[in-house]
Amino acid sequence: TARIDVGFGNTLYVRGEGPGLSWDQGIVMDCVGDDRWTITLGESARPVVFKFLVNDLTWSVGEDYSALPGSSVLLAPTF
Repeated sequence: TARIDVGFGNTLYVRGEGPGLSWDQGIVMDCVGDDRWTITLGESARPVVFKFLVNDLTWSVGEDYSALPGSSVLLAPTF
């Protein structure tokens, strides 16, 4: 889950390494509130490494994020 308001008409995407992810094309996250975006990925034996993008164009700043298999994370990316 990402906690961020990306502005009306914009969409949050995620790219990375893990089930269904790639660094070449993002996956649309589900908007579940004004500042909440979620995505559920398939099971993985390795940590998932990822980064957020607005409209699949603008990358979040800072290092890549990582989540352990089977975990849920709440992050607040900045752009």
